[in-house]
Amino acid sequence: MRIAIVDDHPIVRRGLREILEEDERFSVVGEAANAAEAIALVRHLRPDVLLLDVTMPGRSGLDVLHQIVSEELPTRVLVLSIHPENQYALRAIKAGARGYLTKESAPDELLVALEKILAGGCYLTESVAHQMTQQATRKATKATYPHELLSDREFEVLRLLGSGKSVTEIAEELNLSVKTVSTYRARIMEKLQAKHTPELIRYAMEHGLVSK
Repeated sequence: MRIAIVDDHPIVRRGLREILEEDERFSVVGEAANAAEAIALVRHLRPDVLLLDVTMPGRSGLDVLHQIVSEELPTRVLVLSIHPENQYALRAIKAGARGYLTKESAPDELLVALEKILAGGCYLTESVAHQMTQQATRKATKATYPHELLSDREFEVLRLLGSGKSVTEIAEELNLSVKTVSTYRARIMEKLQAKHTPELIRYAMEHGLVSK
């Protein structure tokens, strides 16, 4: 089973490689450190499964996921992120990921998730399955949370604002211009009906969008 790893931290890629190569069923065929490398890798190597981080400089892992799906590439994606499930899991699954694990997950859980995905299924923890049920219920009753209507990039900017980062810091982290980030902030404020940044910060904290 051919696996590729995408993460901007070399030490994380090395650790994942060591875990996978201890199991003779898995072979790591490639690594990438950013979105451009990831997309090129998938196009060229067509791995069975891509282990994909969410947060990377420039384009995010969700951007990579959307690209893979839009190009109808056969590689299945398992998102492996530092962010808690309540922040990105539903977005990843809706975008086409076959599963979502945090980097705090045990190695055995990673192997179980890969087995299930390679068998044609999806791997959902109880927490993610519960979130999906709750979201479906909210949609049925038209009680969707405002942040669920944000684009992936808008959601990312909201999360970073909620963590206390300035527009300049966010621009640097996401490799965007300050003007672009300011535009995203304005769109977020409009969609969340917020009048100023402190309201966005409070919203992010109240809805569990900021890592503790």
